[in-house]
Amino acid sequence: MPLPLYLLAVAVFAMGTSEFMLAGLVPDIATSLNVPIGAAGLLTSAFAAGMVVGAPLMAALARRWPARVSLLGFVLGFAVAHVVGALTTSFAVLLVTRVIAALANAGFLAVALSTAATLVAPDQKGRALAVLLSGTTMATIAGVPGGALLGTVFSWRSTFWAIALFCLPAALGVVKGIPARAGKTRPGTAAISSLRDEIAQLTMPRLLLFMVLGALVNAATFATFTFLAPIVTDTAGLGELWVPAVLMLFGTGSFVGVTLAGRLSDRHPAIVIAVGGPLLLLGWIALGALATQPAALLLLAVTQGTLSFALGATLITRVLYEAAGAPTMGGSYATAALNIGAAGGPVVAAATLTADADDLGPVRVSGLLVAVTLLIALPFLRVIAPRLDRATP
Repeated sequence: MPLPLYLLAVAVFAMGTSEFMLAGLVPDIATSLNVPIGAAGLLTSAFAAGMVVGAPLMAALARRWPARVSLLGFVLGFAVAHVVGALTTSFAVLLVTRVIAALANAGFLAVALSTAATLVAPDQKGRALAVLLSGTTMATIAGVPGGALLGTVFSWRSTFWAIALFCLPAALGVVKGIPARAGKTRPGTAAISSLRDEIAQLTMPRLLLFMVLGALVNAATFATFTFLAPIVTDTAGLGELWVPAVLMLFGTGSFVGVTLAGRLSDRHPAIVIAVGGPLLLLGWIALGALATQPAALLLLAVTQGTLSFALGATLITRVLYEAAGAPTMGGSYATAALNIGAAGGPVVAAATLTADADDLGPVRVSGLLVAVTLLIALPFLRVIAPRLDRATP
């Protein structure tokens, strides 16, 4: 894989840390800003909602800019939003900064995904996506647990400052590592220059189906991931310092899952969906039944991270293939699909956290969403997940 892909992954690491770090900071933020824990959890949904809107909007605005200029602007805007978030004492202002940061993140990821597709061979989009998402998974392994630990030892504000500072080397990596012509259409391929034509790709039923399936799986992932801290401390009875450890285990699994998707999603997506989907459902059921057992919780954190990201990355790879006719907007469609799920999952999960309920409502939501995914996907497996050599380019 080309070196610029890995440099983009470094920036994705910083942004992924910010997107996921609230999973370990929700209780602290709720106490500090005097809001209910369910409301604090909606900061994740606000970020994801900003990315849903921002992905196509920012991609459309930046589609005629050089990729390097767009990526640099988005990284610096992301840093500024975190500085303001670290300084504010208002939950409303913090909520707004999360939306602004999400717009910058969405623009960056949409441009990065479209750029990545031009840096590799046409049949290697799955591998390119895996490299970019490795930045996200490394965020869950190192960035998110590190942020949770930093927040536990100092405060959640220190984590926001750390993200802002980490954006600076990420910006330098973009300037030094992304070629001036990166993001241009590969020689010999037909570019669709009309924005109207690229948006018209969204009328393709297969593209919409892949986006829906990817959104459902990501919603299941974030429904539980956002509220994992209370499950660790209250349900399993572990201390607060175990929260970063469980997040790291989940992140380790997600890295394994993305790596598997990178190897299989280009040519064998049906295997991932048919095998990984049912196993993911069984894992959520098992977590709901065994979360009170610390050993089971630790093991399932790894397996659910692996299966969630393997299945989710495979489905998003299919979005990139189906959106080949939208060379500048296709990355935004993949980004939107991911974050529709990331926005919706925590909202539904938060509704289960009533005064009379336990902390496992989000886990049940995750299981239900995966079950719906399988009910849609499995009957049409041969149609929605063909081998690449039989798929429509």
